[in-house]
Amino acid sequence: MTTRQQILKWIYPLLIGYKKARGQDKIRQADPTRVPSVPFHQLSVTLNNGSELSFESLRNKKVLLVNTASNCGFTNQYSDLQKLYEAHKQDLVIIGFPANDFKEQEKGSDQEIAQFCQLNFGVSFPLAKKSTVVKGPEQNKVFQWLTCKNLNGWNDKQPGWNFSKYLVDEVGTLTHYFEPAVSPLDPGLLKAIEG
Repeated sequence: MTTRQQILKWIYPLLIGYKKARGQDKIRQADPTRVPSVPFHQLSVTLNNGSELSFESLRNKKVLLVNTASNCGFTNQYSDLQKLYEAHKQDLVIIGFPANDFKEQEKGSDQEIAQFCQLNFGVSFPLAKKSTVVKGPEQNKVFQWLTCKNLNGWNDKQPGWNFSKYLVDEVGTLTHYFEPAVSPLDPGLLKAIEG
């Protein structure tokens, strides 16, 4: 872990507290009557090891999709995501989507990112191949679905920063969007997963 990453790991709890105090730990929830026009389980993603993960295999599980970065103030959320994954892995899949969309905070290769996550945070949940998550011609297909209400049924909110979180339920409905400052262990997020 670089000196910058060690400092950011120390600052992470302060950032979460500051954002909560300012009311920036927002959670958006879907209107339950809205259904996706494009089924989530028709999607797939290329993982950082080059294998393809079909979302059809995720049917009957909740899925938390998170855009990640190794040099962000929220990077310590990897640790909380791993704890969440270990506590709920029977009924929850977490997929990290490394992206370099915000101030050059993910410069590493797929192999370097995987090594960093495993070594520093013990990450065992799947990581996608590094891609673009913000809207544009290069946007990852999964994030196109997550950020287009014409596809997912209600949400147009693209990631505002690293560690934005999207929760999809067992039948493939996008149910929640969580701002980056919402910890993976936040009671609101846990309630959405356990509910």
